[in-house]
Amino acid sequence: MQGSANLNIMMKAARKAARSLAKDFREVENLQVTAKGPGDFVSRADIAAEAILKEELLGARPNYGWLAEEADEIEGTDPTRRWIVDPLDGTTNYLHGMPHWAISIALEHKGEVVAGVVFDAAKDEMFYAEKGQGAWLNGSQRLRVSGRAKMSDAVYATGLPFGPRPYLPAALQDLARLLPQCSGVRRWGVASLDLAYVAAGRYEGYWERGVKVWDIAAGLILVREAGGFVEPVLQGASIFESGGIIAGNNVLFDAFRETIRERSAA
Repeated sequence: MQGSANLNIMMKAARKAARSLAKDFREVENLQVTAKGPGDFVSRADIAAEAILKEELLGARPNYGWLAEEADEIEGTDPTRRWIVDPLDGTTNYLHGMPHWAISIALEHKGEVVAGVVFDAAKDEMFYAEKGQGAWLNGSQRLRVSGRAKMSDAVYATGLPFGPRPYLPAALQDLARLLPQCSGVRRWGVASLDLAYVAAGRYEGYWERGVKVWDIAAGLILVREAGGFVEPVLQGASIFESGGIIAGNNVLFDAFRETIRERSAA
């Protein structure tokens, strides 16, 4: 797919930041790491990648706003558009030498994500989408959600709370209800790639509570443009404000959603 100028800017920025991250990933044992809390780390590599992305994206579109994990929010002179960025989704994997992490970049216009890029640099997989243009992998492969129609054949992904986060009881109850119905649940610790894998048909669905907007913004449009559905965990809530998300293929989505929502005051 021939992308727009904004999409090309996003992909170029992702590749440039990825080169910096890949260089440090090869020397992961020497990274200077500061703990922010149990299981939640920030590294020199993370901060450097964000600086590259900020320079590339705001350099190309200086009037856009900026929202990212490691820096203060910037309100642009164009209040209708902002970049939403996670420079290193899967920081814990990265710092443990596991090659499953990603750069996530979304463009929001008037409160709606209209373009998204999720770049898995370790595997050289560039997932991207624009509103109305479909979802794609590496320029030539059109992405479509899985066509599996039986819960017993389905594989799902989630994120499990760590440290003092309050969502553990709800997550365990989710697993207790879903696991007997499906073929398995994976927890790889990278929300942006979980959503990209739903878009690519590798998972039938993904859900999580307590995620941040920069973790999921790009993945939302990937799933939608690949023919899938995305809703908040709590019916009637905002995904970004509530931090709860359910995404899945169109065939099994209703059954999956109702399984997750069955307890739901959390």
